[in-house]
Amino acid sequence: MSERLIRTFLSVPIPGEVHSLRDKLQNTINADGAKIGWIRKGNMHLTLKFIGDTPEDDVDRVNRTLKDIIATALIMEFEISGTGCFPKKERPRVLWLGINGDLNPLQVLVKNINNALDPLGYPKEEKDYVPHLTLARIKYPQKYTPDISSFLDAKYEPIQLNINKIHFMRSELFFNGSVYTILDTHFLT
Repeated sequence: MSERLIRTFLSVPIPGEVHSLRDKLQNTINADGAKIGWIRKGNMHLTLKFIGDTPEDDVDRVNRTLKDIIATALIMEFEISGTGCFPKKERPRVLWLGINGDLNPLQVLVKNINNALDPLGYPKEEKDYVPHLTLARIKYPQKYTPDISSFLDAKYEPIQLNINKIHFMRSELFFNGSVYTILDTHFLT
């Protein structure tokens, strides 16, 4: 019998103001027939690490490791400001909000998490961590590419983001989208 796997990741909850901002920014895009998948408000978060398929029997071990690493981190403060996309504006796949401030402590925390989980069988990320809040995803092939110029030029009041806790999450994929469940919450000091 094969071991049951669950999809897990680490995230930071975001301030409620981001939800109304998402609605405003959604109206800046001339979709012109393009299909854009906006992240549901209840699913918006700052991802620190997508851990991926985790055997159910390994969840406690991963969680204990995360607790030890996160407990050494200090509370962090950032601003949510600016907009952007990956990989390029001519063919965007991800629309996002920027995280700004002294990012070094956050990047060190993510590196420490990667280093601690790697020996447990959850490989380090190949790319450097770029903190951002994903607002929407655009899948190709499709007939149209949306014009996101107004989205990229949009201005808004920065939103304070205080990171004092990190959620160890479970993600279940369903036809109408993902459902997230908090497995545990770890607090920064």
